[in-house]
Amino acid sequence: MSSALTDLFPHPIVQAPMAGGVSVPRLAAAVSEAGGLGFLAAGYKTADGMYQEIKQLRSLTTRPFGVNLFMPQPEYPGASTGSTGAAVAAPPYRAAVDVYAHQLAGEATWYETELGDPDSGREDGYDAKLSVLLDNPVKVASFHFGIPTPEVLDSLRRAGTFTLVTVTTVEEALAVERAGADAVIAQGVEAGGHQGTHRDLPENDGAGLGLLSLVAQIRETVNLPIVAAGGLMRGSQIAAALAAGASAAQLGTAFVAAPESGAHALHKQALTNPLFTRTELTRAFSGRPARGLVNRFMREHGPYAPAAYPEIHHLTSPLRKKAAASGDPQGMALWAGQGHRMARELPAGQLVEVLVAELASARTALSTGGGLR
Repeated sequence: MSSALTDLFPHPIVQAPMAGGVSVPRLAAAVSEAGGLGFLAAGYKTADGMYQEIKQLRSLTTRPFGVNLFMPQPEYPGASTGSTGAAVAAPPYRAAVDVYAHQLAGEATWYETELGDPDSGREDGYDAKLSVLLDNPVKVASFHFGIPTPEVLDSLRRAGTFTLVTVTTVEEALAVERAGADAVIAQGVEAGGHQGTHRDLPENDGAGLGLLSLVAQIRETVNLPIVAAGGLMRGSQIAAALAAGASAAQLGTAFVAAPESGAHALHKQALTNPLFTRTELTRAFSGRPARGLVNRFMREHGPYAPAAYPEIHHLTSPLRKKAAASGDPQGMALWAGQGHRMARELPAGQLVEVLVAELASARTALSTGGGLR
């Protein structure tokens, strides 16, 4: 790994930035204090909300931490007025959003709430958040759903910020290298939450690579440090990712159950609840592929959800909030990676220590020919 990042934290463990209230300052602080790299998630927050969390985190730790931003989504052509003054029909995807909204009417009635406004915004305050990070630099910034411009990456570098970009293919990693980012986060298909694909093409749903294959292929093609992400729950798995060519490992689901996590109690419980037996990639909650525990909402609506992010995210937001408030995990987005049944209810700092010990043991086993256990 580039020494610029290696020197920031002693253990090769990164806490994934999980948007939606999971990656709160107290979680990031606990991970950083234990020698990993804690992360804040700026997705779905205002620029001021992000800034306030940065200030809070700085009051909890003097160690380095990261902040993650969602890239603005490409503009889709909506209903407009043509040069002759005649109305131009909305594109097919917009009609699909309307159909999906009609399908969700029963959910709104059940939870006694209104559906959200699908046109609530596509850019997630990106420019304002960048301004905050340039005025108040953090040690690490990562980006999801695309690549910042070379100018943005250069500005962050001059501010002293190390930049990472999530990729799901070798082609995306090559594009990140050309843009000038410092490292890539290789996200395998096993990962919980949203897949960080740069172009959301429905024909590619479920076609992602497993983490070890992805890391190995990127390692042979791209000359950038790699942070491996996707289903990692044990130190032996981290050792395997490092052996495949990664320099560090990013874990999300492993930290969801920690007491410092901001995840809803029902979400934490569901990770090991026998009622939730598997995960799937779904568009049901947001319109973009995301891996979560299979529940009633996913089963009933996943097959019909259109490729329309963030419209579907905005549309279902009140439903998800009301389901959580009413204690109904069957209507919540229970994001989780494939290793969710291996979750441990440990304080975040203790979990880092356990993972480091497991990693050391696995490396010793590898060096002596004992194999990973």
